[in-house]
Parts: sequence; C-alpha cells; structure tokens
Amino acid sequence: MRENNMKKRPNILFLMSDEHRADVTGYEGNPIIRTPNLDRLAETGVVFRNAYTPSPICVPARQCLMAGQLPKTCNCEGWRDLEPGYRTFSREFARYAYKTVCSGKLHHMSQDQMQGWTERIAPDANVSDRYIDGAIAEEFERYSPAPETGKWSNQREVEEARAAKGPYQIFDAHAVDSALDYLDRYFADPEYQRPQSHRPLLFKLSLVQPHYPFFTDEQRFEYYLDRVPVYLQEPCDHPVLSLSQQNKPVHASEEGIRRATAAYYGMIDQVDTYFGQILDKLKALGEDLDDWIIVYTSDHGEMLGEHGIWEKTRFYEGSARVPLIIRWPRQFAHRVVDQNVNLCDLFATLCDLAGLEIPDNLDSRSLVPLLKGETSGWNNESVSQHGKSHVMIKRDDLKYQYYGEKIPEVLFDLKADPGETSNVVESPDYADAVRAFRARLAELGHGPNADKNYINAGYRKSSGTPAASDGVQPA
Repeated sequence: MRENNMKKRPNILFLMSDEHRADVTGYEGNPIIRTPNLDRLAETGVVFRNAYTPSPICVPARQCLMAGQLPKTCNCEGWRDLEPGYRTFSREFARYAYKTVCSGKLHHMSQDQMQGWTERIAPDANVSDRYIDGAIAEEFERYSPAPETGKWSNQREVEEARAAKGPYQIFDAHAVDSALDYLDRYFADPEYQRPQSHRPLLFKLSLVQPHYPFFTDEQRFEYYLDRVPVYLQEPCDHPVLSLSQQNKPVHASEEGIRRATAAYYGMIDQVDTYFGQILDKLKALGEDLDDWIIVYTSDHGEMLGEHGIWEKTRFYEGSARVPLIIRWPRQFAHRVVDQNVNLCDLFATLCDLAGLEIPDNLDSRSLVPLLKGETSGWNNESVSQHGKSHVMIKRDDLKYQYYGEKIPEVLFDLKADPGETSNVVESPDYADAVRAFRARLAELGHGPNADKNYINAGYRKSSGTPAASDGVQPA
C-alpha cells in the first residue's frame, strides 16, 4: 500500500452565536460586558472591525454564509433555504476528507438538514409541516391558528425580560455538553480507544443566545442590571428605518429597556463562558490551539432599542455589523482590520487557509491578504440584502441603502456621522458617490436599472481583487 506523506490539513473550530452586536464585546472597548474568552481570541487573532452580514435576519444570513453567496445569487432573498444539495463550505470540506461536524443551531428550514455536515449533534429541528409526505391539509387547518404559540411582539419581548431559564438556555447547554462529549471521543475516546483524529476536523458550535427572549440566569441579570447602557432615542423619520422588525412601534419604559439589555448582556456573558469550555476541553485533550484555525462570528446583530428599533432587519450598524475574529497565530500575527468584509467571504477564506481549491461563482473573497496585513487592491465593499428590494452597499466609510423606487434612499457617512443620524443622500458633496452606488446597485441586479442578466456580485476568484465598479469614494 502506498504511504501517504502529505501533511494533514489544519483543524478548524467555527464558533457562532445568534444576534450578537459587534460592539458588545470587551475587545471592541465595551467596558461593561465580560467576554474574556473572546477577548483572548481577539488579542492573538485578527479582528475584522467592519464585517457585515449578507442579510440582517437569521435564515438567509446563515444560508448565504454556508453558500458563500449573496441572497440574490443563491435565491435566499427571503425566509427560505438553499435548494437541497446546494454547494456549501461544509459540503466542500467533506469532499476533502474533513469530518464536518456541527453541534447546535443551523436554522435550516428545508428537507436538506445536513447541508454538507457529515454529522450533526444536538441539532435544532426546523423542518416545517410542508415536508410531511401525504399531509392532509384539512386536518392541519383544524388546529390553526394558535396565536399563543407564535412569536411574541417586540413590545412583549421587552416587557418579559427577566432572570429565567428559557428554551434557548436549555438548548445551548445541551449543545455545549454534546460538543464536549464529541471532542472527547474524537480526540481520546477513553472507552473504546479508537479516536478519529487522524482525519482533519471542521467543528462548528452554533449557539442560539443572545437571541431573544431576553432571559438569563439570576446572577448575570443582577450583575448587569445597574451597569448596562440603555438606548432611549426616538425613531428617525424614514418609512423603513423608523420601524422595528415587525413594523410596529415599541413603547418601552427606560426600566424595561434596561432589563432587556441586562438579559442580553447576560446571554453574551454565558456564550463567552461556553466558548471557554470548548477551548479548555481541546487543550485538556492535548491540542495546541495555535495549530487550529479558530473563527468566531454571529449571523447579525440586535438593535436593543437604538434609534428606537428592536430586533434586526435594518441596515443600522447595530443590526448589520457582526463580530468576526479569525485566529491562526502560526500563520498570522494579531492585527485589527478596518476594511469592509462580509460573512460570505468565509467560504473562500476557509478554503484558502486549508489549501482547498476555491470554487467558481462565489460572492466570496479570500480574506487571506487582509489576514497578512495586505490591503492594497482590496475591493472595500460589503453588500447586504433584506427581502427582495432592500439593499445596503458599504464602501469605505459610506453606507448606501436602497428600499425601492417609492422609498427615499439613505446614505450615511460613518466617518463624519458614526451614530447614523444624518442622511446625506441629497447633499451635493456626495453626488458622485451616490451615482456610483446606483450604478453598483444595478450591477447587483437591483433598482430601476437592474441588470437582468445578473449572475453574481462579479468578484474575481483571486483574493480581494476589485469588482467592476471599484470607484466609490467619499466626497
């Protein structure tokens, strides 16, 4: 038998939470939140300060992350999954003999519950009734609707915030316990003594917290209650940006906002503790974490009442910007990257880091040049989309937003206005930038002049090279 002398590909640990605002981390300078484990990853890893979700809502954000494609490219412009068998980064890594394992939330809504993961432990269950073979519609209609089983309003979410053990706390605890057990068996297997660690591992721990409902344990709730900042702004005068996700106003008291914020901070504190347990387990099993590629991110943020808005779906920083850390100190020194990147970029990046061929037709740019500190030539753009008609394009410090032909466009200059309070889309100083954004919008298949032959974002396969319209600059 021919001996295989090829070097084993690197193990990858992918840590993910749900609805985590990028600015509620110690490493971003938040003085209240306790995130010692994320802070340590950041101190020895590469921090991306301007990472954005491809869609500021759960399902499409996660589908685009897996596919390395924007919503329009992979046909996930709404609350829908990738087509069964779609190419995902987990499926691609499995082709290269990686064990691709996920514990926790994936939020897949279709029959393809694996999406390339060769093993799922402690999975969430999201397959809907429409996939039941031979379902009798009349029988289901007998028990519908049941409003008490549906989603709470934002108003009630805030009012119900408290110290409590909810289903997401139970789910995450189970996902972490299952992950710890799996890693023990994979690297040691003390009972059967036949570990599987001769193969490379792509292991994802995906937690639900800090997604609402706003529950956390009593100790954390009491710790944060009198410490957290609260947002008390009124909504702006815009038909979309003035509305929370459910398009209804939220009339919350300052005390209610404080309680919800305290629970939210407590959940992030808990998530950080769980991540520390995973890192400690790997070290206890004899793994040198400097040899691992470790990624941390979230699917989108949470507005927490900022600008008078709750949940996500809006293109404000609190909703659209996400935390992103990539740590591999054997290859990359610590640095903070200010260039605009996207969760879609992780597909190409992971392939590049592991030495896999990067597939064609992705909306995914390898972040390896930025990990090395090479910013020259980077296409400094990030695109996000909600539904079919709401689109954000960020280039440099400018964030352009399109909401359809009958709704005012928005342009924020985050360098001059980091609080996103001044819409400068009509300012003559930004006229050239607005024209360039509109041209790029059309290239992306949106707006009144949309390219009817749109295929993808047009990024070149080589790392970080410019797309067709690389000319948007601040005035």
